[in-house]
Amino acid sequence: MAVAELYTQYNRVWIPDAEEVWKSAEIAKDYKIGDKVLHLLLEDGSEQNYSVDPETLPPLRNPDILVGENDLTALSYLHEPAVLHNLKIRFAESKLIYTYSGIILVAMNPYKELPIYGNAIIHAYSGQNMGDMDPHIFAVAEEAYKQMARNNKNQSIIVSGESGAGKTVSARYAMRYFATVSKSSSNAHVEDKVLASNPIMEAVGNAKTTRNDNSSRFGKYTEISFDKRNQIIGANMRTYLLEKSRVVFQSENERNYHIFYQLCASALQPEFKHLKLVSAEEFNYTKMGGNTIIEGVNDRADMIETQKTFTMLGLKEDFQMDVFKILAAILHLGNVQVTAVSNERSSVREDDSHLNIFCELLDVDSSSMAQWLCNRKIITTSETVIKPMTRLQSLNARDALAKKIYAHLFDFIVERINRALQFSGKKHTFIGVLDIYGFETFDVNSFEQFCINYANEKLQQQFNLHVFKLEQEEYMKEDIPWTLIDFYDNQPVIDLIETKMGILELLDEECLLPHGTDENWLQKLYNNFVNKNALFEKPRMSNTSFIIQHFADKVEYKCEGFLEKNRDTVYEVLVEILRTSKFPLCASFFQENPSPPAPFNSAITVKSAKQVVKPNNKHFRTTVGNKFRSSLYLLMETLNATTPHYVRCIKPNDEKLPFEFDSKRIVQQLRACGVLETIRISAQSYPSRWTYIEFYSRYGVLMTQQELAFSDKREVCKVVLHRLIQDSNQYQFGKTKIFFRAGQVAYLEKLRLDKLRQGCIMIQKHIRGWLQRKKFLRVRKAAVTIQQYFRGQQTVRKPISAIALKEAWAAIIIQKHCRGYLVRNLYYLIRVATITIQAYSRGFLARKKYRKMLEEHKAVILQKYARAWLARRRFQNIRRFVLNIQLSYRVQRLQKKLEDQNKENHGLVEKLTSLASTHANDMEKIQKLESDLEKLIIQKRTSEEKGKKHKEVMEEKLTTLQTYNKELEIQNVKIEKKLQEKTEEMKDKMEALTKQLFDDVQKEERQRIILEKSFELKEQDYDKQIHSLKGEIKTLKEEKMQLQHQMEEEQNISSGLKGEVAHLTKQTKMIGEFQKEIELLQTQKINVEKHVQSQKREMREKMSEITRQLLESYDIEDVRSRLSVEDLEHLNEDGELWFAYEGLKKATRVLESHFQSQKENYEKEIEALNFKVEHLSQEINHLQKLFREENDINESIRHEVTRLTSENMMIPDFKQQISELEKQKQDLEIRLTEQSEKMRGKIEELSSQLHRNLEEEGIQRRTMEVQNEIYTKEKEKLIGTIREMQETSDHLKKKFETESEVKSSFKQEASRLNMENKDLEEELDMKDRIIKKLQDQIKTLTKTMEKANEVHTSSEPKEYIGMMEYKKEDEVKLVQNLILDLKPRGVVVNMIPGLPAHILFMCVRYADSLNDANMLKSFMNITINGIKRVTKEHYEDFEMLSFWLSNTCHFLNCLKQYSGEEEFMKYNTPRQNKNCLTNFDLSEYRQILSDLAIRIYHQFMTVMENNIQPMIVPGMLEHESLQGISGLKPTGFRAVTLNSLFLRKDMCSCRKGMQIRCNISYLEEWLKDKNLQNSTAKETLEPLSQAAWLLQVKKITDTDAKEIYDRCTSLSAVQIIKILNSYTPIDDFEKRVTPSFVRKVQALLNNREDTGQLMLDTKYLFQVTFPFIPSPHALEMIEIPSSFKLGFLTRL
Repeated sequence: MAVAELYTQYNRVWIPDAEEVWKSAEIAKDYKIGDKVLHLLLEDGSEQNYSVDPETLPPLRNPDILVGENDLTALSYLHEPAVLHNLKIRFAESKLIYTYSGIILVAMNPYKELPIYGNAIIHAYSGQNMGDMDPHIFAVAEEAYKQMARNNKNQSIIVSGESGAGKTVSARYAMRYFATVSKSSSNAHVEDKVLASNPIMEAVGNAKTTRNDNSSRFGKYTEISFDKRNQIIGANMRTYLLEKSRVVFQSENERNYHIFYQLCASALQPEFKHLKLVSAEEFNYTKMGGNTIIEGVNDRADMIETQKTFTMLGLKEDFQMDVFKILAAILHLGNVQVTAVSNERSSVREDDSHLNIFCELLDVDSSSMAQWLCNRKIITTSETVIKPMTRLQSLNARDALAKKIYAHLFDFIVERINRALQFSGKKHTFIGVLDIYGFETFDVNSFEQFCINYANEKLQQQFNLHVFKLEQEEYMKEDIPWTLIDFYDNQPVIDLIETKMGILELLDEECLLPHGTDENWLQKLYNNFVNKNALFEKPRMSNTSFIIQHFADKVEYKCEGFLEKNRDTVYEVLVEILRTSKFPLCASFFQENPSPPAPFNSAITVKSAKQVVKPNNKHFRTTVGNKFRSSLYLLMETLNATTPHYVRCIKPNDEKLPFEFDSKRIVQQLRACGVLETIRISAQSYPSRWTYIEFYSRYGVLMTQQELAFSDKREVCKVVLHRLIQDSNQYQFGKTKIFFRAGQVAYLEKLRLDKLRQGCIMIQKHIRGWLQRKKFLRVRKAAVTIQQYFRGQQTVRKPISAIALKEAWAAIIIQKHCRGYLVRNLYYLIRVATITIQAYSRGFLARKKYRKMLEEHKAVILQKYARAWLARRRFQNIRRFVLNIQLSYRVQRLQKKLEDQNKENHGLVEKLTSLASTHANDMEKIQKLESDLEKLIIQKRTSEEKGKKHKEVMEEKLTTLQTYNKELEIQNVKIEKKLQEKTEEMKDKMEALTKQLFDDVQKEERQRIILEKSFELKEQDYDKQIHSLKGEIKTLKEEKMQLQHQMEEEQNISSGLKGEVAHLTKQTKMIGEFQKEIELLQTQKINVEKHVQSQKREMREKMSEITRQLLESYDIEDVRSRLSVEDLEHLNEDGELWFAYEGLKKATRVLESHFQSQKENYEKEIEALNFKVEHLSQEINHLQKLFREENDINESIRHEVTRLTSENMMIPDFKQQISELEKQKQDLEIRLTEQSEKMRGKIEELSSQLHRNLEEEGIQRRTMEVQNEIYTKEKEKLIGTIREMQETSDHLKKKFETESEVKSSFKQEASRLNMENKDLEEELDMKDRIIKKLQDQIKTLTKTMEKANEVHTSSEPKEYIGMMEYKKEDEVKLVQNLILDLKPRGVVVNMIPGLPAHILFMCVRYADSLNDANMLKSFMNITINGIKRVTKEHYEDFEMLSFWLSNTCHFLNCLKQYSGEEEFMKYNTPRQNKNCLTNFDLSEYRQILSDLAIRIYHQFMTVMENNIQPMIVPGMLEHESLQGISGLKPTGFRAVTLNSLFLRKDMCSCRKGMQIRCNISYLEEWLKDKNLQNSTAKETLEPLSQAAWLLQVKKITDTDAKEIYDRCTSLSAVQIIKILNSYTPIDDFEKRVTPSFVRKVQALLNNREDTGQLMLDTKYLFQVTFPFIPSPHALEMIEIPSSFKLGFLTRL
């Protein structure tokens, strides 16, 4: 529709205003095309005739439904007044400081602390989509973090705005968000270090200005680095264009950098005494601005905070003190007095105190400094000239030196911070936060403003391109036709500044000239650009300035100081003095070629998204402008390589008043920061975008009944829009959204409002008519009543005659009959008409029903035949297609099987060849074995002499053993005597003890304790003696067993040697047979291969023939093209495809059987070959086994030699000799293995080697005196046996005979020793029985005494006592089966509650009954650790946690119930009281179990919250229990209900309050059904209930405010004000909450004392106490199910 048609009565427009920029007015009369005047009604009630032009009509105002939108681009009319009004409503009235403008977050500085930045807010925004909740800096940070994690792409957050707009705070909150949501699990605290860098940078880079108390005087880009787990691992920082001039000059009401005032405030501290500082009012560099104090700021406390953050970053006190020394030196330098000697000469006194302090702090020469502050050195080609300077020049040189020092210090601090934030690992991604100055324009603009505006031009260009790109992506995603949008391109301005022969290059060129001046440079600009470049202008009234048309506004720059600031030079002599300083830090600042630290220690290569022009490399490297341009290029490269997110900070007023809205200042900043440009780009296309569901829900009132009958809501929306908006170019239908051009949503809102207004008028008409009719009937009835009484009164007063009475009676009778006749006639007429109408209508309906049934019947028949035909056709097509595919697939599979069989055949051939080669190798090995066997036979003969000589040694050994046994017998006799004496003593003591027990019961008790102690001591002595005897016996047994083993080994060796010789001779005969079999197998294999290849060729020919026939019969592509997706889906639904597949399987069996028969033939032949191969492998294994046995023979010979040598070395000191012999044995085994591996056994080499080995053994044994002689003799004998190795093997038989004789003697000696050992063991058993008998006597005595004090009770049958006996070694198994492996589902069903807990307590009772403290302590510890472990392993298992929470409480209650304490015993039965613990107090373990139960409870609640929380908001906020009452956009956020209400402006409406109240009532009914209405759950719901009531209640009068104050007691003042400010009417018939009403409520709430916290603490852990609930189950009746696998427990 035409735009002019929207200018109708009641619509509102915006007209310019001098004070408010724009003001609203209502159209009083419809506008018609051609009218020169627009009749308006202003808000103050006055009328105005506004002159208009058809092409410049005033902008229309958005409908109220769109006022206060979260996103400015959602406004139907996108223009400056609409944006300004929306921001005003949100900021001034709703107290909302954040608003979206497309991808921009507009942040208004509230100049007030707001409770919207706590950790609860951070967690609420974490994981949410950007549009789900109210605009916030956290939402932008979360979007950047989410995109980084999801896309693995670097992100940037660009925060800009003018001074005082809140850039630094916004950047700080963004960094804090990243530090909170991405905390790493390490102990490095990287997040804290990243945040700690902010206070330091603010101290050295921020200052108070007229616009801001904490203004950043530099640009900063902070890269926060993340690893692959998206956790912070480090950070890096880049800075831009520090305002160095502030060090030496501050305007009125401004301050120097904060660090100077912090240092002066700490001057009296002991650590700063050597700096000789005074108050800030006494230093020139800190007192220029006048007031040195900022209200509400404590510089001393800030200094402490700065020192803490230095320390947190790892910068120690020495480093800090070096920094403070340089800062103090700068302050003292500013106080150096320069006096004028003449007009061209000045001087500085050498005794100037501040100069001396400056030189002392920096450790430089004071006289040189004093001289060169007032003189300069000019070096020419022929001479060096010293030129004095005027006082002004000297002061400038002093200030330039101070600025230079501070600039170096600033860069050094940044570099050290970056070093502290470095990381060792590899950076995966990063998020950059850019805190940079916004567009600036002042009364006097100089070089700094020029650089700042140049940087903003670059950022604006990047921003425009990004917005354009996002718009294009949105349209492409929704399949909307994309048309090119004309947007402002500021490339000409950038070219004017930075291109060749541009402003910066001309400035650098002028700086290179020796006599270059600002005026000359300006003249060059005039000559190059005036009247040649439209963006450059010359002011009319000035010759010292120039004007540039920036994207935001025109800016006039004063050329004065441009060259000096661009050069930024310090006289070389002063630099040389500082370079020679003995203060290392100061000297390092002025090194000639310092190696600058890399700005980024990055493993990621940053590539720009677009080509960037490189700066000129000739000679412009030293100027400030050139440096700034280079750093700006690097910044733009970084930003182009990342995904940017924009935050535009707006300063609402210059007076720093909270929530004051200055329209003029805000419009100026909106124009400068690009927000309006974004809106303009959006407005040119389709700015308004609604999803189909949102459109359907909002504009359902405009739909007709027929349109609403459609089931597809998307089609309904299309039909409605085609009907309502005739011009289809005004909207586009996307995949998920409808796109509207500017003004169309407002037009739809107008139509909706008109429809609602018509509906309201119609309702009003009927209600008013009904009221008037009701009033009329009431008046008529009253009039009739009055008439009735009046006429009756007249009749009564009138005289009555008889004739009149008769006439009246006759008239009544006539009337009666007449009326009856008329009524009857009317009744008959109506009856006949009714019957006639019924007959015709019933007939018509019956015929209509019959026709419909007939049509349906015919349609069903047609459908049946049509569907059957279609189904058959689809089935046939699919069957042919599937059969074709199936056959081709099987052909391919069979071909593959043939290829696999070929490969297997080749493998078998290779195996046969390898077997042949191994057979040849085995033949060679057998020949070697025969030669080795002959050598071994020769070696066996050497053992004959050894047997004879060892016989003598064994006899000597037997004699030593006999003497040793005799000594043992003597010792045993002595021990027996001691035992007899002690037993007699014990008998005497027992007799005395029994007498004392019967005399006095009390004495008996004491004596019994003494006796037990003494008895235990003696028993320990007996045990020690018995243990020592058993040890000696054990050693004798071991010696005996060793001798027996040695004899058995000798027999085995001799028998084995005989058998192996015979076996080897047999094996050599079978080798020829193996060769013949292998040759036969090779010939068979060749025949099989030929047969397989012929069959393979035949098979391939058959398969190719079959496939060719199949391919000729059917065209696959034709079948595929005819087979649609719908046909396949229909077949799949009906199951026909499965039947087709079954039929195809049967059809292919014939083909498979043919292949199967051939396959079986192949498999049989392959099996036969495999059997033969296995047979050959077994034979080869057998040969290898023979070879190993031959090696074993060699090993046995070596063992024989070592045994013979060891037997000769045995002495009485047996243990020591065994260790020495083991060493000898190892040495001999090593040498003999080497000898057997050589297999050529040269006797001379062997004898010489044994010679050397025995000589080495002799060296080892020289320490033993007795063995030395014996060993040398044995060595000579061994050498002799080796030389006689060539004798025959007959001597070996004799040796075996001698060995058998030795063995028999050993057996006799061993049997005698066994008899003696048995006698000793019997004696020890006798002593043990005596000791046990005494113990039994003591127990019987104690029992008789107990029985004497108790009443005799009748004997009862055996009962269980409620204990579980277990062994200590079974504790681990018990915990494993009962705790760790137990599944809750199998225990809960058909078993008593807390069964595992009762079993554990029964085991505790058993340990208590034994009075074993260690056993009980071990069991309790392992049980508690097991419960901790199972809850830790299943920390997210709801069932496991609830199960062990229940059992832990049951276990705790059992420990209390049976503790023996009266407060718990009173709940027990008498039988349960008998089961109380008797020996131990487990109160400490009760406390541990109580703490464990609380921990499990909190863990259980956390799991339950995680499961339930996603259901809370859908259930409480989004569920529409009252259908159709809300017309809002659907919500999709997830958080706790009340917190979500605070963070969602569109949830704060009257209708949503009704929904919440209804949902709460359902919850209250559930609580009532569960008898929980008296629990604290109702109190928990109270804040939400009051919030719902607050949304519904009237909010206009003072009475309403008082009611809100009285009713909302569970909500804090901050929460009430937040809901009132966020209240948003859904329709025009609701009214917003006025700011005056909010102030009234706030005034009432000021008296209330509550927390100023907005969000409820969702992580709060409520205190919990578990009540004592005694177990009703008797321990004696509890049985263990077999499923627990606790068979090792015994029920006592």
